[in-house]
Parts: sequence; C-alpha cells; structure tokens
Amino acid sequence: MSDIAADVVRSITTRFEDLNSVRDRALNEGRQVIRLSANTVRAVHRGELETAHNELSQARSMLGSLCESLKPFGAIYWAGYVQDAMKEFTEASLTLAIVEGTEWPLPGELGVEDAPYLNAMAESASELRRLVLDTLRGEDLALAERYLGTMDDIYSVLITVDFPDAITGGLRRTTDQLRAVLERTRGDVTLTLNQRRLERVLKSVDPDAYSPYPAGNSISTGSPAE
Repeated sequence: MSDIAADVVRSITTRFEDLNSVRDRALNEGRQVIRLSANTVRAVHRGELETAHNELSQARSMLGSLCESLKPFGAIYWAGYVQDAMKEFTEASLTLAIVEGTEWPLPGELGVEDAPYLNAMAESASELRRLVLDTLRGEDLALAERYLGTMDDIYSVLITVDFPDAITGGLRRTTDQLRAVLERTRGDVTLTLNQRRLERVLKSVDPDAYSPYPAGNSISTGSPAE
C-alpha cells in the first residue's frame, strides 16, 4: 500500500511541477503584456502613434502565444491574471483606435474573452478624460467634444449590461467608476465652453475689454523718456 501511495504522490507532484511552471510563465508574460499595453497608452497620450503601434504589436504577439500555450491548462487560463492582461491589451487597442478614428477591433480579432473586453471598454473611456483635458488646453474644443461624446456613448451601452459580476468580471463597478469620470469631464468641457462664449460676448461688445492691455494702458516698447 505504501508503495502505491508513494507512486500516486510522485505522479501528482510531477503534474503539479508542470502546472507551476506554466503558472510562472503566465504570470511573467501577463505582466509583460500589461507593461507593453501601458506603454501603448502612454505613447498615445504623447502623440507618439508609431511607438504605440510597435508596443501594441509586441503585446498582441505575446498575449496570443500565451493564450495558445494555456489551452490545456484551463485552471491557469481562468485564474485571473491572463484576463487582466487581456483587459489591459484591449484597453490599449481601443484607445489607439479611438484616437486614430479607425474601426474598433472586436473581441475575436483581439483574441480576448468577453468580460475583459467590456471592462476594457470602460477603462478606455475613462482614459479619454486625459485626452479631453489635453485638447481643451490646446483649445481644440471640437475634438474635446468628440472624445466626450465617445465616453458618453460607451457608458450608455455598458449600463445596459446587467449580469452577475461572476460573469462580467466586475463590470458594474468599472462602469460606476466611468460614470464619475464622465461627469467630471462633462463639467470641465461645459465650463470651458461657457468661458469661450463669455469671451466672445465681451469681445463683441468691446474688443478692448478682453485685452490684457486696454486702450491707454499699453506697455511702451519705445526708448525711455529722456
């Protein structure tokens, strides 16, 4: 009996060693996918779109290879960290597509599961807040309103998804976070638009009223009085 027990334990231990090796790979490569995805989003914010595409391409290749290798290991595939990598990769892909004005890649095209994709939609929409603020500082109000409209569109469709968190991966909480970001961003855009309207009104009534140096008080650039 003891020999049988020893053989069983030895066999199970061997399988555990293989499983642990696969898990270590999943953790390591998952972190790399997340890092590459974060670099993609960072490059998008900086306007470095070529760099963004390069980083995203590496993330896509690594994630695809990882998912393929995990097919025989469902416990590892569904443990959570692979889904986190999928979410970050999808967020980067969607953010880049929004900025470039291209068609959104679908879950099947990206090779990701549905729940990570939906959560990535919400996080990508939240990421647009920074782009809105950047465009407001650059006085591109039309682009800021377009990004805000995209945020609103994403929120409007995500709130219609009503399933348990065990299925959606906590989408309700992510959508609630997006709502808070959306309302703050809407307030920023509205305030800026109102300020611009006020400036136009002031200039139409008295062009000098909004000048930093009203008539009669201009700074002299001539020679000092003798």
